[in-house]
Amino acid sequence: MKHLLSLEKMSHADMIAVLQSGAAFKHARATHAKPLAGQTWALIFSKSSTRTRVSFEVGIRELGGESLFLSAGDIQLGRGEPIKDTARVLGRMIHGAVIRTFAQSDVEDFANYSGVPTVNALTDDEHPCQVLTDIFTFEEKRGPIADQVVTFIGDGACNMPVSWIFAAAKLGFELRIAAPKNYQPAPEILRRAGGKVIVTEDLQAAAAGADLLYTDVWVSMGKEPESAQRLKELTGYQINAALLKLAKPGALVMHCLPAYRGKEIDEETFEAHAATIFDQAENRLHVQKAILNWLVA
Repeated sequence: MKHLLSLEKMSHADMIAVLQSGAAFKHARATHAKPLAGQTWALIFSKSSTRTRVSFEVGIRELGGESLFLSAGDIQLGRGEPIKDTARVLGRMIHGAVIRTFAQSDVEDFANYSGVPTVNALTDDEHPCQVLTDIFTFEEKRGPIADQVVTFIGDGACNMPVSWIFAAAKLGFELRIAAPKNYQPAPEILRRAGGKVIVTEDLQAAAAGADLLYTDVWVSMGKEPESAQRLKELTGYQINAALLKLAKPGALVMHCLPAYRGKEIDEETFEAHAATIFDQAENRLHVQKAILNWLVA
């Protein structure tokens, strides 16, 4: 049985299969096959969501299935039921699950105990669906990402750069992470991933000649108590016009949204690259459908 729990555990061949079929789903949205016909998939979300929830709900329906949205407060998880018990109940009733939560272990335990295909739709450790979409969007606009330079700016220890780290080695691109010392990825993650990943506090060096500048919010969900400290320590790690001049001419700018203009990216640069950023957001739908199709194929 297939699951998408982490890009670390996803093979190169499976990544390529998802990226290639994403294009087919996008270009034949009204006419493609319905591989989820007769199925019901649960969306179990402990964290709020716009793009992830809508793209999966719409995607499941367009693939012929039905979606059932369950927030943690709607089910017994919110009252302390172990995830393995929830999994063993739901696994007898549903055909697959999409989970957005805090602990990576919850997604892995659900997959182990439920007996149904399970998708990590974001944990504190990784956000594999988003990074697959980001790579899809880059390749849609610039061709293969292999041998290109991707620069991530900001909190380099959060789930987004971690998923980028695992993707870099498998797809053969250079990843640079520009972050303050306290916000850099753990050496163990870099060791496990391999590939060409450069971690630095030097923002300008990381941006020089890059094909893609990428950022995310400075205060991720669950980190709100650290807001004041994070805003102070991450100030300056911003994508703006001056930094973009250091990148390769025509470099893409991406943001996984929501964006806090004036913090991780300035208003001018965001609006100048809004077409790419909102193509990136739309592509969540098409890549989500490719992921679901891959899981049941």
